[in-house]
Amino acid sequence: MRVPSPSVREAASMYGTAVAVFLVILVAALQGSAPPESPFPYRIPLDPEGILELSWNVSYVQETVHFQLLVRELKAGVLFGMSDRGELENADLVVLWTDGDSAYFGDAWSDQKGQIHLDAQQDYQLLRAQRTREGLSLLFKRPFGTCDPKDYLIEDGTVHLVYGILEEPFQSLEAINVSSLQTGLQRVQLLKPNISIPALPSDMRTMEIRAPDVLVPGQETTYWCYITELPDGFSRHHIVMYEPIVTEGNEALVHHMEVFQCAAEFESFPHFSGPCDSKMKPERLNYCRHVLAAWALGAKLRPQHMGRRDSSGIRLYYTATLRRFDAGIMELGLVYTPVMAIPPRETAFVLTGYCTDKCTQLEIRMLKKVVSVHPGGFGILEEMCVNYVHYYPLTQLELCKSAVDPGFLQKYFHLVNR
Repeated sequence: MRVPSPSVREAASMYGTAVAVFLVILVAALQGSAPPESPFPYRIPLDPEGILELSWNVSYVQETVHFQLLVRELKAGVLFGMSDRGELENADLVVLWTDGDSAYFGDAWSDQKGQIHLDAQQDYQLLRAQRTREGLSLLFKRPFGTCDPKDYLIEDGTVHLVYGILEEPFQSLEAINVSSLQTGLQRVQLLKPNISIPALPSDMRTMEIRAPDVLVPGQETTYWCYITELPDGFSRHHIVMYEPIVTEGNEALVHHMEVFQCAAEFESFPHFSGPCDSKMKPERLNYCRHVLAAWALGAKLRPQHMGRRDSSGIRLYYTATLRRFDAGIMELGLVYTPVMAIPPRETAFVLTGYCTDKCTQLEIRMLKKVVSVHPGGFGILEEMCVNYVHYYPLTQLELCKSAVDPGFLQKYFHLVNR
């Protein structure tokens, strides 16, 4: 990928936006190697308003990720990239911008002050740029690793995607500072497992468990609880797959969803639909703790979404043909308590969760690499403290968390303050 020459930029077609002189990059002139034939199986909205939508696929043979970025409302440009901690400073970026006359596209990076610089090694390769009915579509690719010290190494685990929207033209790339932009981040797993999906059973059926047309309250974070019952006489089945159902238009609103099984010792449960911390919540809701399905996107809620109705949920695929093993979901992480708070003014601080030997009498097969749990709180603007691990065969261990003992913490502070 190279920054296009003036002759190429000036040959581009006009894009009808608020910035009338913004030019869309000419597709034929800027086309690199042919775009991938396979579709883009993974897709997420980057921003809460849904202006930016990212799709991608992964080639493990070529060790390359193909990105397709849809910009629904193009103003003066957009930047997209990755960083270690989800900040726009010290980020690996690709930038589309205009100086008021011509359009530019290039591989860039930001320093610790948020200043943008053109990368000497251009590793993002633009394959296609075109207008569609939905907006401007940019297709580009990037190797997993580039041996460029300014570039982010794409590897297994969570990747912090960052973005910025340029509201006005800039005379040069170096004139852009991320502190003046509308910015945000999204957390995803870019490198999805390249595994074959087994055929689903012929007697498979589906069940949808959805929120009942909930009016989203006007607050930053809402946990909504809804109780529903299975049909009478529902026999034992195996869930073989599940997937999210997100109300159209609310893709950037729903942060995560979980389906819990309630304790079998109760013959019935009262109907309830309301905030999970409501004083009207029935006591028996506390006995619905066994996780059947859990899904998270990681999108952030902003005030613009208040007042929307939502009927999102989870679709379960199940079969009466039982398999050899029961599967389970194990909850790992840190207990939500104030003592898990990160001290102020720390540039880096590690909190570690432990699954003690009291919980691990049976064999545990170790993962190929250490998994870090990033703690936070209940609010969606903080990182969550939980990992859900799917495994088989089923054991009685459903939850394994740890927390700092308050007594030892008080002794520690007493020694520090002496």
